[in-house]
Order: sequence, then C-alpha cells, then structure tokens
Amino acid sequence: MELLDKSIASIRPLNETVLAQANERLANQARPAGSLGMLEPASARLAAIFGTLDVRLDNKVIVTCAGDHGVTEEGVSLFPQEVTAQMVFNFVGQGASINVLAKHAGARVKVADLGVNFDFDPNLPIFHKKVGKGTANFARVPAMCREDAVRSIEAGIEIVDELLADGPVDMLGTGDMGIGNTTPSSTVIAAFSGIAVSKLTGRGTGIGDAALANKIRVIEQALALHRPDANDPLDVLAKVGGFEIGGLAGLVIGSAAAGIPVVCDGFIATAGALIACELAPAAKAYLFASHRSVEVGHRFMHQRLGVDPLLDLQFRLGEGTGAAVAMELLDAATRVLCDIKTFEEVAIVNAQEG
Repeated sequence: MELLDKSIASIRPLNETVLAQANERLANQARPAGSLGMLEPASARLAAIFGTLDVRLDNKVIVTCAGDHGVTEEGVSLFPQEVTAQMVFNFVGQGASINVLAKHAGARVKVADLGVNFDFDPNLPIFHKKVGKGTANFARVPAMCREDAVRSIEAGIEIVDELLADGPVDMLGTGDMGIGNTTPSSTVIAAFSGIAVSKLTGRGTGIGDAALANKIRVIEQALALHRPDANDPLDVLAKVGGFEIGGLAGLVIGSAAAGIPVVCDGFIATAGALIACELAPAAKAYLFASHRSVEVGHRFMHQRLGVDPLLDLQFRLGEGTGAAVAMELLDAATRVLCDIKTFEEVAIVNAQEG
C-alpha cells in the first residue's frame, strides 16, 4: 500500500487565493451575476487547481479501464463476457463511441486492461495492468482479495504517472468497459449508503423485468453474504467491486495527487470515484462529474459524493463518452472566466452594485 498511501498524502488543497480572485472576477463580469450557472464554479475551481485565472486545457486524456466480472455467471447481463475483450480491440482501432467523441473534444483515448479475461498481445498499445482474469463471482465468494483491491487502485495511480512521464496532462477523463459491471457498481453504492438495492439497481445493457429482479436478488445475496464494511472502502472494493473499478479509483487519486483535474464518466466510473473519495476525501476537490446516466443508482452516488453533474443526456454507455462531452464544457468554462470582460474593463455601469 505504499504507493496508495503516498499518493493520498500528496493531495494538496486548492489555491484559495486564486479561487477568491476567480470568484471576484466572475461576480464583476459584464452580465447578471450567476447567469452562466454551473460553468462559473467549474471555472473558478479549475483556476484554483492550476493557480491561474487563464487555464488552458491543451492536453486532455481519457483512460478507459477494462475488466471482467465473475458475477455474470448469475445472468445479470444481456451480453457475454467475451465482448469486453472485443471492445478493447475496437477502442484501439479507433472505432468506438469514445474514440469519436474524444476526438471531437480534442482528447486522446488510452485503454487499460485491469482484469479482462483474455490474453492480450504484450505489444498491443494499451496499459497492461491486469490484476487477474476477471473477478470471482461475488454472489458466492468475495470478488477479490484485499491485496488485489490495493493492487488495482495502485495500477490506476501508475497509469497517471506513466502518462505524465510521456508529457503534460491538463485534464484526465475516466471511462470503463466491462460486461456486467453495473452489478458491482450498484452493489458498491448499496454497501456505502445502506439504501435498498431495488432503488439503486438499473437495467444495465437493457435487461428485462425478470432479469432485473434476478440482478437485485444477486446483489442482496452478496451484501448479506459478505457484509462489506462501509467504513473501509478497500473492504467494499474487495468484496463486491471490480478490478476496473479499482483502477478508476486509482486514476482519481493519482490525478489529484498530481494536481490534475479529473472528469469521471457514468455509473461505473463514478463507482470508482466514490471508492477514491471515501479513501481520500481531499481528492474530491479535483473531481468533476460529467453527467448523470439513466442508471437509477447514479444520482445516489452523486449525492454521496456531494457533486452535481454538468450534464444529463440520458447516456447509458460508459467508455468515457460523458467525460469527453463534458470536457468541451470545461474548455468553455476556462474561457468564461478569463475572456469575458468585467464592467470596469468595458466601462459599463454595474447595476448590480446599486
């Protein structure tokens, strides 16, 4: 746990001086106060992260973490496990939804194998961080051991370090790929919140009523069997999580430790962010929630984190697609802060001071 502990200890608070300057500039711009809504606090927080009012997000990366799940044995997904590996090849081949949306946002896409049940060629241009060939079926046994939970998180931290070794990263987006992974994600928020599983569990890839009832039963069974400790995020991850969820948590912690804003995608990416912020509350200052998906448990994750998503586009895909779209808004937010003139700069009388 040395890398994890060191990274958590490295997370610095935001620059409060710059935050105050940003908020003052926003309040004095030549427009009604608060009229640009959520872009305003987002722009101020970005300024406080970078220590300047003129933030430039020139180097954006989205990391899509992939992993398989033994709980698919319980019939919780429409698709077979083999699709996870097939989609990794699709990401590498630039043919997936995330590739298209990331390109539009000016972001690179990198894929990380945290736990795909497939042997990829070592020369495949992805992050080879496999902890295991899929988690165990947590309806019957813990998803992983505690040591592997730590390893999955530290793999995410290592990815951030490796990205930075290749050049600057101004913003990092997190995405996922893993057949069946809405099941552990629902189980994670259920373990932390204590909210009834039926209120937290959605249809994932589009399962019918009978399969949804089975999915809820599987999650309830796992929680009763393992009793994950809500006060111990590693226990939750180990008992009912996923290798890619751990990797996503590591991306958040690693980014925060490096002073990089991180934009989490949908339900599964937010499960990773939740694990991260339960372990390292200081990381939350660096976290931006891109969107609210149609998965019913997603809003409970946002409530637990105390964050408001920038968008609600009725996405239910993952991959980092919501993060890519939100990056364009955050780019705009940086220009809102820096480029909109103040009343004083354009010699307009500020009626709001009257």
